[in-house]
Amino acid sequence: MKMTMMAFALAGSAVFGLAQTAPTKVAVLQVQSAIVGTKEGQEAAADLEKKLTPKRNELEKRQGEIKDLQDRLGRGGTTMSQTAKDDLQRQIDNKTKSLNRDLEDAQADAENEQRKVIDELGSKLMQVVSKYVAEKGIAIVLDVSNPNTPVLWASDAIDITKDVIEAYDKQAPAAVKPLAAPAKPTAAPKPTGAPAVAPAKKQP
Repeated sequence: MKMTMMAFALAGSAVFGLAQTAPTKVAVLQVQSAIVGTKEGQEAAADLEKKLTPKRNELEKRQGEIKDLQDRLGRGGTTMSQTAKDDLQRQIDNKTKSLNRDLEDAQADAENEQRKVIDELGSKLMQVVSKYVAEKGIAIVLDVSNPNTPVLWASDAIDITKDVIEAYDKQAPAAVKPLAAPAKPTAAPKPTGAPAVAPAKKQP
């Protein structure tokens, strides 16, 4: 009987010990900020900006050409023949349609490239997070950068974003300066004297 009671006592102590060491902490992480905040993320943003800049400059140049044509049409309202006006308006319409299609393609390409970078760095980040939470005894991490995460409020004391960035950089150092995210190309100007041309759909 004494042996049985001792066995129960030892078992109870073991369970109590496991309960004390099991992870119970909750933390929040701004995943998107963590990705772009790492040195590798900044380097990737710089490379992406360099890759997208030539196309953006080309589109902006074409936008300027359309605006020049619109200005010519506006200035020639009383002196230009109707035939010349119609020809100029056709040029504006055709250039605007072409530019809108290319803007859509450029935006899709930019989003695709950004998604590739985020997926690649996000996978690496999750490895760092897994190691970090194991060391800190954290049971749950909520991504508060995701609008679908049901968090109304969280204390800064449980935000591990900065710590995760530091842990990531120690694992994969990269000496680069912070750079702004690549700007999105602006929409094409609307033709003067004609209804706005909606972006044309791609042919299947």
